[in-house]
Amino acid sequence: MSFLKEFREFAVKGNVIDLAVGVIIGGAFGKIVESLVGDVIMPIVGLVFGRLDFSNLYILLGPKPANVADTLVELKKANVPVLAYGNFITVAVNFVILAFIIFLMVKQINRLRKTQDAAPPATPEDTVLLREIRDSLKQR
Repeated sequence: MSFLKEFREFAVKGNVIDLAVGVIIGGAFGKIVESLVGDVIMPIVGLVFGRLDFSNLYILLGPKPANVADTLVELKKANVPVLAYGNFITVAVNFVILAFIIFLMVKQINRLRKTQDAAPPATPEDTVLLREIRDSLKQR
């Protein structure tokens, strides 16, 4: 029974719950970044580089049947071995953008923490009054 108690204490700890929330939010945030890259950034990059579509970049590793179109999707359907490096480029761009956004978020959080740490809390009014009374009594 002590094993179950120990596991419950571990699972209910704040750090484990915070980690679980972070993983869930990170998964959702990853989908947002994936959409940003795939739907917004990659078309612009493709336009700059001559309407290049990264998702259809591949190297054929085997013979292509005559009746199969020259698209990555059709080649995969026909079980033709291909090295789909275009998808890797998209994932790498996703990672760079995600890392940059996380860097900006951490930088902003650290900046906010510094401003909170820099300003000491104001002394309560009753403490100030008591100090004034003490100093006044010392002078007599």
